[in-house]
Amino acid sequence: MNEFDVIVVGGGPAGMMAAGHAAEYGRRVLLLEKNRTTGEKLRLTGGGRCNITNAEFDTRLFLANFGEAAKFLFSPFSRFSVRDTFEFFEGRGLSLMVEDRNRAFPTTEKSEDVIRLMEEYMAEGEVTVRFGSNVTGLLMEEGRICGVQTSQGPIRSESVVLATGGLSYKETGSTGDGFRWLREIGHTVAEATPDVVPLRVREQWVKDLSGLTLDPMRITFSGIDGGKVVREGKLLFTHFGVSGPLILNCAHEVKKLLKQGPVNTVIDLFPKQEIPEIDRKVLEIFDENKNKILRNVLRLLAPQGMSRALAAQLSDELLDKKINVVSAMERKQLIQTAKGLPLTVTGTMGYDWAVVCDGGVPLTEVDTRTMASRLQDNLYIVGDLLHISRPSGGFSLQLCWTSGFVAGENA
Repeated sequence: MNEFDVIVVGGGPAGMMAAGHAAEYGRRVLLLEKNRTTGEKLRLTGGGRCNITNAEFDTRLFLANFGEAAKFLFSPFSRFSVRDTFEFFEGRGLSLMVEDRNRAFPTTEKSEDVIRLMEEYMAEGEVTVRFGSNVTGLLMEEGRICGVQTSQGPIRSESVVLATGGLSYKETGSTGDGFRWLREIGHTVAEATPDVVPLRVREQWVKDLSGLTLDPMRITFSGIDGGKVVREGKLLFTHFGVSGPLILNCAHEVKKLLKQGPVNTVIDLFPKQEIPEIDRKVLEIFDENKNKILRNVLRLLAPQGMSRALAAQLSDELLDKKINVVSAMERKQLIQTAKGLPLTVTGTMGYDWAVVCDGGVPLTEVDTRTMASRLQDNLYIVGDLLHISRPSGGFSLQLCWTSGFVAGENA
């Protein structure tokens, strides 16, 4: 007789949800975690505040953020939706609040409170949790999974839930082991690539603005073949390039343009204003500062912190001119520069900086009604092991809660 009915490999959000929910059905559950604590990734999400979900309660609109994967996800989300996530956490005493872009956080703004709640949920069902457990592979007998192999020996069970995570946040122990085990039993595993990730740029002026955040900004990426990606939102300058929600949520599209080479990019400092409106404002400022040189007036024209960046695109001859001798053509040049600051994107920051990586098992190989493998019906695949592209802003964690819940219900 097996000591456990269900083994869950991985103590992240999907694994803890699967373990706790399986235990609600009276299953004897063992959760194996290689780290010394559960929820290592949860501690990092939302800057330590834990972006639990995205508060879009219309499932069809919510799933529109998952691209081609959406059509596979209606079934699991009918079992555990965004509204169910709110009820799950708030029903256990952790109230949630919603911020811009529908991002939902615990009102305490502490990831630790989410982890504590999930640990209590597992404890209610008497889930056995073993830390420092190094799983080395799946245990097979006569072609069927019957548990897992560990560095301390085999552990048998009726079913296994794989919740080992992908390749984002590698410092938390996500090294892609689950991908290797899935390949070994015959699954296709799409190569993981950084999907929600900051971008590298060539220009030094961008790096000199490290730490500056601007909102709203519009950014346009232009590929060699004429393809374009245009987005608007909050932009963060860093010591290597650009980040922030605006960048993270279009990085997977910019990656496609990068396959052709460096991507020419422009930033619109005034996305809400057209050139005639900006020109009227510039003329007012010029009229009030007609005896000053342009270099000393740029701070009045550009968004906070951006005057140096704007100056870097203009000639010293123009910058040293008195306002009262700046020509209409030169004024037009200034405005056009502000509406299109040029920079060059040379690549992404890679796995170590990725918030989300795509890659994993294609949903055609998973029965998403149960989250079971179509090759091994007692193996359940959840969370970042699934090949699903999605933006930042709570979508990844919701995928974990939903897939973990459905797997736990069926394991």
